[in-house]
Amino acid sequence: MEDLDFSGTAAEPAKKPATDTRPKSEPVSLYEPALALKFFRVAGTLEQFPAGKQIFVEEEKPGGFFSKGASIYLLLDGEVALTLKGKPLELVLPGEIFGEMATIADIPRSATATVRKNCKVLALDEKKFLQSMQQMPDFALMLMSVMAQRLRRSLAKLAAAKKTSVEALTHKNTLDKKMLADLQRELGDPLPATAAAGATVVTQGAVGACMFVATEGRIAISVDGLVVEHVEPGGVFGEMALIDRSGRSATATAEMDSAWLLIARNDFLAMVKSKPALGIALLRSTSARVQHIDKLLRDGAP
Repeated sequence: MEDLDFSGTAAEPAKKPATDTRPKSEPVSLYEPALALKFFRVAGTLEQFPAGKQIFVEEEKPGGFFSKGASIYLLLDGEVALTLKGKPLELVLPGEIFGEMATIADIPRSATATVRKNCKVLALDEKKFLQSMQQMPDFALMLMSVMAQRLRRSLAKLAAAKKTSVEALTHKNTLDKKMLADLQRELGDPLPATAAAGATVVTQGAVGACMFVATEGRIAISVDGLVVEHVEPGGVFGEMALIDRSGRSATATAEMDSAWLLIARNDFLAMVKSKPALGIALLRSTSARVQHIDKLLRDGAP
């Protein structure tokens, strides 16, 4: 790649081990390097880092969604090592994105990113990310698929741990009142679906192709009977099936009389295009779930 030239495709990534370690039930990732490159090229800024440079460090707090200095990166050339407490986690290769989890979820960085070989990246801040999202809403779906795959792996590990209880995440106000009203209007003002307390909304393992936005009540999300999350008005659930069209990863049960709106895949894409903030809200929701389950595994919750 010529110096400062990012008009073409990213460098050919080095080959990772051919052995597929995914569980047989886990879907193949929907991540598409060409789509990521196209997305970042809409408004990304080219940056270069020398070998040994730390791009960000673990526990560093971005300070808010895409706060000043916070960025998501696409590696064009070189190598970046992700480590936690000095132990290797992953090697980022050309064509891959990194730094998205903490930036989107507004939480401290979960790893340190250190340049192993002189590298070039495309970086997106909030304004540029929104600009790209409006032109390419399908990127949000792809990025959510990457997070969903990681979440499925973590949920499988949590189930295998046979824990009897964990600290459940309370999920609410992913969409504020204005966003909820806009969403309902975009959907044609449908009446919310309802369920009485104790009713099963979705069953783990069932096939699904839509997500839910809670408007009333409280929904318990459980994996093999273990409650890991409570969803309250403004919170979303069931988005993983919308993303990868695989079986439901958890069971949702109404803890009290509850109501929700349904969003199909095509509606999701149309609304993200017209309202990029919706895509960001859903990315943040998925990212928060990933970080919560990873924390339960990392901290050895009872």
